[in-house]
Amino acid sequence: MTDARTGADAAALIDYAESAIVEDDALTAARARADELGTEPVSPAVGALLALLARSCDAHAVAEIGTGTGVSGLWLLNGMSADGVLTTIDPEPEHHRAARASFTGADIPPGRTRLINGTPREVLPRLSDGSYDLVFIDGPLIDLPTFVDEAVRMLRPGGVVVIHNATASGAVGDPARTDPVTTAARTAALRIADDDQLLPVVVPLGGGVLAAAKAR
Repeated sequence: MTDARTGADAAALIDYAESAIVEDDALTAARARADELGTEPVSPAVGALLALLARSCDAHAVAEIGTGTGVSGLWLLNGMSADGVLTTIDPEPEHHRAARASFTGADIPPGRTRLINGTPREVLPRLSDGSYDLVFIDGPLIDLPTFVDEAVRMLRPGGVVVIHNATASGAVGDPARTDPVTTAARTAALRIADDDQLLPVVVPLGGGVLAAAKAR
């Protein structure tokens, strides 16, 4: 009885957190593009968390793995400094076209976004060490350990790495789940937990958001 009530209360709290966020017309249009293309953008509450984290670290340079149609990018830009630049990576040309439309619809100056067409495994090694205030990871979970290693390298002291769906929708907490995707997500979480220079937290929004701040 207590467990059932606790679960219901948690679900109600998450529902409230999501419904409390009102997105503007540009974000609504970006979500509509996501529906058309069959992509799954971050939820409104996760988006608001991204904006908050970007603002809290006074982000001027942000890297994003997984452009989608620009939903998370718009939220990140909302929290970044007015002259901040978002570098976003995606291998799908149609995602880039949709994201550009989303950024244009939000009146984002072209110089504030850098869209790179390529796989994260190809692109990330070319990005500079210690040059980013925030790295947002929303790419294939199977590659999460590699993405985490690259993100930590890219972060400046005091920077933040944020992983969307870090718990694989809760699967990492089930010891019986040993499939490759769950194992990769679990490995990435353990690497962050074992890194003395990172201060992590898991936020129960979406499929689980893992954020970690790098020591100054």
